[in-house]
Order: sequence, then C-alpha cells, then structure tokens
Amino acid sequence: MNIVDKNFYELINLLKQMNTEEIYENIKTNYMKVHPDTRKSIEKFVNDFKYWGELDSNNNVFNLLYEKAISLHDHVNDYVWLYEKLNDYRSKKLLFGILNNWYKYDFITLKECYDNTFKHYFNLNLIPTCKDSIFVDLGAYNGDTILDYINIYGIESYKKIYAYDITKDSIAIMKNNLANYPNIIYRNIAISDKDEILSFKENNIDASANVIASDGNIKIDATTIDNDIKEKITIIKMDIEGYEQKAITGSFKHIKEDTPILLISVYHNNEDLWKIPKMIYEINNNYDMYLSTHGNNVFPTEIVLTCIPKIK
Repeated sequence: MNIVDKNFYELINLLKQMNTEEIYENIKTNYMKVHPDTRKSIEKFVNDFKYWGELDSNNNVFNLLYEKAISLHDHVNDYVWLYEKLNDYRSKKLLFGILNNWYKYDFITLKECYDNTFKHYFNLNLIPTCKDSIFVDLGAYNGDTILDYINIYGIESYKKIYAYDITKDSIAIMKNNLANYPNIIYRNIAISDKDEILSFKENNIDASANVIASDGNIKIDATTIDNDIKEKITIIKMDIEGYEQKAITGSFKHIKEDTPILLISVYHNNEDLWKIPKMIYEINNNYDMYLSTHGNNVFPTEIVLTCIPKIK
C-alpha cells in the first residue's frame, strides 16, 4: 500500500462512519475556513454554470455542499469501485484529490495532479499514435479539440471526423477554423439516448456551456450515435455539459462492438464521476480506465475519463 492508497482508504473509512448530515456539517465547517476571496471566486463560478447546486455563504445557501455530502455518503462504495478500477497511480491520486477537495477543501492534492504535459484529451503515454481513425467529437464547440488532435497526430491520423455541436454559431466558427482540413462532417444536432426534439438554453458566460434543459427556449433535433453513424468508430470524445450519460446509452452498440477509445468529461454534475465509468464497464469491460484534470485546483473541473481498449 502506498501513501495515496493509505490516504484514500482513510478518507473512505472516515466517511463510512458518518451519516449524510454529519458529512455535510463537516464539509460546511471546512468550507467556511476557506479565505473569503477564494469562497467568493468559487461561488461566482458554480452559480454561473449551475451544474452542481447553489452556493452563497453570505445568504446561508449551501445546497452544493449538501449535494456533495449525499454523493460521498450514498456512493462511497462506488468511489471505492472506481479507485480499484483505475490503472495508474496518478489517476488514483486525482480521485482521492477530488473527494478530499469535496470534503476538506484540499487544494494541494488537486494542484499536484494537474496535467501540464499533454493537451486536454490526448495523453501520449496512453494514446501514442493514431492512424486512419474515425473520430467522433461530441461538443466540438469551435473545433479546438479537433485542431489539437490533428496537430498532435497529423493529417494522416484520421479517415473521417464527425463534429457535433448544438450551437449554430459554434458550428460556423468551427467550419472556419477547420476549413483547411478534409473529411470533417459537421452535425448541428444533439446526441441523446433516442431520436427526439430537445430544448437548450444559452449560457451568457460561454457558448461551450450551452446546456440541454427542459426550460430551454431553443429547439434542437436529437439522435443517437448508434443511429447516426453506421461505420466502425475509433475514438469518441464527449464534453456535452451533463448529457454524457444519455450519449453513452445512445452509443451502446458502438461501445460494445467497436471498443473505441473513450475521452469523456465526468464533472458536470454530482454523479458522473462514478456513474459514467460504471456505465461503460457494464457495456464493455475490455477497457483500462484513467482520470486526468486540466481544471483548477480550487474546484474540481475539466476531469476526463480516458478508456483505452485492453490489449488482448
């Protein structure tokens, strides 16, 4: 057992001794010890994006902290399952860092786990080369991930790229940014677990955070990856603001039969971190799993689950 194992299981054992209310009170106490300027920054961020719950310490609103307490209490064994499925020390340390941040507002461990070596989705230790890939980008935004992919692996790395985004303006910008590259299919539709019409609302802070919502004022057609793409897929990246679980369900056949590399954001709500790895494992257990972060060390964001097909 190494130091990260020791720290992780000590935290797990501590959480198992408490009920939800006790965990919540401890989280709240730890949060109120954070410097007021840092609390102000955290609260502005989480209230701008509204993924995790409300937080306003000046007005005694701590819904976000209570939601974290529920997750830590109700899913403690799921976090143990994930920890034991992760394939390297750094991923395990990051999972501990995330949970310890939720509970103790530990900023140090998260900072130590930040990946400043590789681009957001493309760890060259895990994905050293690509050739003739069918790459599917869900939440392609302005084409930034696709540009990273081409710049890292070269123009010969893909046969075809499918770029999905729900925002027309983002599609237009992306087409301009990727105008010099062939065989890119642009799809202004949402990806879900069935064919349907959805609504979304625009985020005034960042168009990349436009989110599917029942009270949205913009209609968008939705389909599944299994329905929309019939050829074998090599890589799927998902960053679709909390709709990843539905997209995974709608990609069931491709994940099961093709075993594509998966690059999935797992931070947009309070359950994706444990639930998405379990969903994938239940569909296809022939994966090695890794976690990485390109977010900040104050509030865990930009957490990516990378699933690499096991060598048979």
